[in-house]
Amino acid sequence: MESGFRSNRQQLRRALCYSNDGRRQAASPSVIVIGGGVAGVAAARALHDASFQVVLLESRDRLGGRVHTDFSFGFPVDLGASWLHGVCKENPLAPLIGRLGLPLYRTSGDNSVLYDHDLESYALFDMDGNQVPQELVSKVGETFERILQETEKVRLEYSEDMSIISAFSIVFERIPELRLEGLAHKVLQWYLCRMEGWFAADADTISLKSWDQEELLPGGHGLMVRGYLPVVNTLAKGLDIRLGHRVTRIVRHYNGVKVSTENGRTFVADAAIVAAPLGVLKSRAITFEPKLPDWKEKAINDLGVGIENKIALHFDKVFWPNVEFLGVVAETSYSCSYFLNLHKATGHSVLVYMPAGQLAKDIEKMSDEAAANFAFLQLKKILPEASAPIQYLVSHWGSDINSLGSYSYDTVGNSHDLYERLRIPVDNLFFAGEATSTNYPGSVHGAFSTGLMAAEDCRMRVLERYGELDLFQPVMGEEASVSVPLLISRM
Repeated sequence: MESGFRSNRQQLRRALCYSNDGRRQAASPSVIVIGGGVAGVAAARALHDASFQVVLLESRDRLGGRVHTDFSFGFPVDLGASWLHGVCKENPLAPLIGRLGLPLYRTSGDNSVLYDHDLESYALFDMDGNQVPQELVSKVGETFERILQETEKVRLEYSEDMSIISAFSIVFERIPELRLEGLAHKVLQWYLCRMEGWFAADADTISLKSWDQEELLPGGHGLMVRGYLPVVNTLAKGLDIRLGHRVTRIVRHYNGVKVSTENGRTFVADAAIVAAPLGVLKSRAITFEPKLPDWKEKAINDLGVGIENKIALHFDKVFWPNVEFLGVVAETSYSCSYFLNLHKATGHSVLVYMPAGQLAKDIEKMSDEAAANFAFLQLKKILPEASAPIQYLVSHWGSDINSLGSYSYDTVGNSHDLYERLRIPVDNLFFAGEATSTNYPGSVHGAFSTGLMAAEDCRMRVLERYGELDLFQPVMGEEASVSVPLLISRM
């Protein structure tokens, strides 16, 4: 028995990571990581540092996934994720950002539940360019919070789930004075628009029972002044990364996995970590053999994936108020708009228009030039004297085949447990990404933490198979010193 076990173990070691060019790639435990976003790069980094042979396959010609720092303007602009949600030592990303000395511009305090900005940082306008009095903005904001509190009562009373907007209707019927009119109604629609932006989805699809299940870290929200790219590059340093390798098939056996790519390459390893976006998994662009269990397929099918895009407008001078957010109020949330003022945080004369949900889908059907013009026309409604932008950038997270969405959210009638089900391994396949984070879905630190979790689960499973698991070895990342990122005070 003992000699037979030793023989099998030697065969396992010889069966490690080969690609179809015939060269042996490894002589130690091996893992293939699929997806070069923050989750995938974090997983690859952790396993590489644990002396595993790791190859990371990324379909794009760049790393980062839905983190994308663009330098076309001559300075960094994040077209994807751009905030650290929770500037505190409890944030899994805080040690890395702190050690890199990356500054953050804090846009909200600890009391922020749905918004990346405090109420006093908004300048809202009606369609005629008249600024909404700040007292009304704050008063309606308080009313919006009251409405959300009342929906909690609705949630407790009804056994079946419903959408946020349906719960609002019930609240309005019960407490008519919360149903605002005139300009106040338009401001309320703008707050609803911002809520939809938080989830990248329309309010009629967001679950009442699960919308607030994520864990909100203290410290407020911090905008990454220099962009997220330094974080990605630091994690990726020294890794074996294959760009332009779109995975099409994953075959798992009892003692390994075989991964095939669109360009005809094949990779074999002990295990694989799937860190592809939820939208890509939903599209069935990757074939799994044997097929994934029904409970895993259901998690992929039932989790929502929303769309929020960015249209960055670069101007030759600043002509707008010195606030962090400009907004257009309207009769419906669909018609409302908001612009992030990067000049306030970075000193660059850039406004970023941020459509979400159905509006984002509709704008994605336009050309980049038409989309930029649409955003500029929204700006002209509130600032008629606005000069035309000298440059623009447009994201397409919904139609990009490498993402097919921005980030996940809870849809009506489905349990928040779906995030955990998506994370749970299947044999020697492990899953990571923001859509596998029960506590921090839709966030960069959520993606990062799931990458580390998947790496640790994978490490223990593979070493257990080899009989080399050391239970006294520190968990990966346990020994890292914690430092909080540098905050820039508001100007």
